Amino acid sequence: MAYIGKQPLVGNYTVLDPLTATTTDTYTLTKGAVAVYPHSPANCIVSLNGVIQAPFDSYSISGSNIVFSSALTASDSIDFITVLGDTLNIGVPSDNTVTASKFSYAEATLTDGANISWNAQSSPIAKVTLGGNRTLNAPSNSVAGQFISLLVIQDGTGSRTLTWNAVFEFTADTAPTLTTTANYGDLFTFRYNGAKWLEVGRNLNLVLS
Repeated sequence: MAYIGKQPLVGNYTVLDPLTATTTDTYTLTKGAVAVYPHSPANCIVSLNGVIQAPFDSYSISGSNIVFSSALTASDSIDFITVLGDTLNIGVPSDNTVTASKFSYAEATLTDGANISWNAQSSPIAKVTLGGNRTLNAPSNSVAGQFISLLVIQDGTGSRTLTWNAVFEFTADTAPTLTTTANYGDLFTFRYNGAKWLEVGRNLNLVLS
């Protein structure tokens, strides 16, 4: 993104190269011998002779230079200077600048077991392969308005069943019957209303490979 004037240093917290005090008030700020341009005195933490200096009152910033309010002497010690990044609002993205990958989640694999746990916050898009007759627990960290999706896969044996926690709500309050074919899958999508995970859609008896 282009800026008019100085580009903000967002989240860039940098301890600058050491400076040796001499009989002057102006010193060049560098990091790795490369000039650094702090946004303002308020973006700097400056320690002189063991005392943190007040921005604007004790020093100012001019380009890549720090200018102390009075000339130092060789007996002074510039202990350190740290430059802090700016805190910015994200603002509104321009049209067509946010790609689909920014909205997507990697598919998580839930751990198969007698009782299957599902974290709706960290794994909203998930799959599980049933190695026996299982029970799906109520998802944790549920947020009202959230959508989640689960692909339930039969193992190489097939005919595995899944008992759904009562928090899952289906049409006519009747849980679906899973496909029995080995290695096939059933896909379910839900929306949370603050109390129940309401089924939005299902796609059964899917060939997965």
